[in-house]
Parts: sequence; structure tokens; C-alpha cells
Amino acid sequence: VQLQASGGGLVQPGGSLRLSCAASEPTLGRYAIAWFRQAPGKEREGISSITKSVSSIYYVEGMQGRFTISKDNAKNTVYLQMNSLKPEDTAVYYCAASSWEVSIPLRGADFEFWGQGTQVTVSS
Repeated sequence: VQLQASGGGLVQPGGSLRLSCAASEPTLGRYAIAWFRQAPGKEREGISSITKSVSSIYYVEGMQGRFTISKDNAKNTVYLQMNSLKPEDTAVYYCAASSWEVSIPLRGADFEFWGQGTQVTVSS
């Protein structure tokens, strides 16, 4: 599967962005999808995931309530709605797919397919 991430940009603190991850084929029942991010000088961090069956959703501690992952199966697209953004959310955000059900906490090594990344910058 090929993944195309989009929706990043420059936003002021407290603002919102919706990231999209468009897959080249249906993912329902085939791939778990996750969002990762990597800030300059920091390790990649898995922040949210949705299982193959869409039966389970995960957020890293501190994200739930601000970030919401969702999926539109008709469009083969997974979204990450990000609200109340903070400067520390600045990073390149990647979506990734795994043909296996993934473990928690999210590990990049469990994901075989990656999108190209989209830059999110939170700054006044």
C-alpha cells in the first residue's frame, strides 16, 4: 500500500489542523494505521493508531482530548484532527500502515509502509 500524508502547515498556538493519510487501496481489515511524529533532535514518537477492524483506537498519553484519529473507509483515508496545538507539537508527522495488528506503545519497526511526512509548525 502507498500512503500520502497531507494537511500540515503553520498554525498559531491554540489553533487546529487536520492531517490526512490517503491510502492507495482499502485498509479496512487489511492494515492498522498509525500516526507518528518526529521533532527536530528528538526520536520518532507514535501518537495514535487505529486497528485493521477500526475496533480499537489508541492515543499516547497526553494526546487524547486534543487529537482525534478517524477513518473514512469509502475514501481509504485516515485523519488526525489536532486541536489546541502547542509549540511542542511542532514536528514532521508521518502516517504508517502495518499488515499486522500492532503492539502498544507504537513502534515504528512494526510498520511496513510509510507516507512521506507532512510538516506541522506551531508558532506565533
